[in-house]
Amino acid sequence: MTTPAARLRAHLAAKTCHVMPCCWDGLSAKLIEQAGFPFTFMSGFSVAAGRAGLPDTGLLSLGEILDTGRAITGAVSIPVLGDGDTGHGNALNVRRTVRQFARAGFAAVMIEDQVSPKRCGHTGVREVICRDEARMRIQAAVDVRAEENLDILILARTDARAALGLDEALRRAEIFHHLGADILFVEAPRSHEELAQIPAAVTGVHMANMLEGGLTPLLAPEELAQMGYRIAAYPLTLLSAAMKAMTEALAAMQAGHHPHAMLMDFAELKRRIGFDAHDEMAARYAPSGDMGKSES
Repeated sequence: MTTPAARLRAHLAAKTCHVMPCCWDGLSAKLIEQAGFPFTFMSGFSVAAGRAGLPDTGLLSLGEILDTGRAITGAVSIPVLGDGDTGHGNALNVRRTVRQFARAGFAAVMIEDQVSPKRCGHTGVREVICRDEARMRIQAAVDVRAEENLDILILARTDARAALGLDEALRRAEIFHHLGADILFVEAPRSHEELAQIPAAVTGVHMANMLEGGLTPLLAPEELAQMGYRIAAYPLTLLSAAMKAMTEALAAMQAGHHPHAMLMDFAELKRRIGFDAHDEMAARYAPSGDMGKSES
């Protein structure tokens, strides 16, 4: 059986742009797998919202993120990429973060160059660490992977576009690629032209972030593939859809109406969660009814 990291590498070797809906718990990850997507990403924004009802401003600890991550990787068989934020400290903390994500079963870990506490890249990033410190973060991630033979990909993200301009972001992405990062992510380009410029300027496997209502224009996966992107991430699509459905159901109930038309059939709900598979497995180990009889 191949590892999650090996399966992710195989997917990324194909010259196509994979659509990657993002998850925040075991159930959302399971639904993504059931829909047929080849891999998913544990969104830090969505985990902060779903786990603690908090904004994505660096408020969750590494332990909280890993606890959620283990639940996600344990719920699905597809590879899961994980949000390691800033690495939760200096270069030594980055090493520990990468090690912990690998042990939690992630196929890849994302490390970014924002200052701490970080924030969502589409909500007003104003500061990133200096280029040398950014280099050391990714160097630390690559080093610990090699030295401890960790089976995990490194996804290197830069938010320099917002803080320092696109040229600096491209320079950092190029440095990250030469250090050994497997996937490059230049966050929050502002236009179609900037999106196209990124993979054209920097060799490597690129991810585009398609956030509805964000700073980057939403392009079709086919167009992103033509530009050279291998991943189109949709970090908040499922969270937004779930929140909209829940608020509408609650509004209906508050108005005295039951939201019957909005609900999934109970049998389908149970099946998707895994009740049917659980009961089939339980039947394999059910007592035969003759446990009290003696053997002769």
